[in-house]
Amino acid sequence: MTTSEPARPAVPRVREVQASVLAAFQLVEDAHYFGSDRRPRRHRARVMAERAVADRKLARDLRAS
Repeated sequence: MTTSEPARPAVPRVREVQASVLAAFQLVEDAHYFGSDRRPRRHRARVMAERAVADRKLARDLRAS
């Protein structure tokens, strides 16, 4: 083993890895279902389209000035 290789733990920590994966999954699920933005997908798509139009208009205005 060289100094560039990470030291391996004497005992594998399988339980901790499983617990952290489960916790991450629960955080993602909570954010998905309990997020502050509970609007339909159509509304989100419309908002994104409006932002894109506004960004293009701003870019056009900045080039013109």
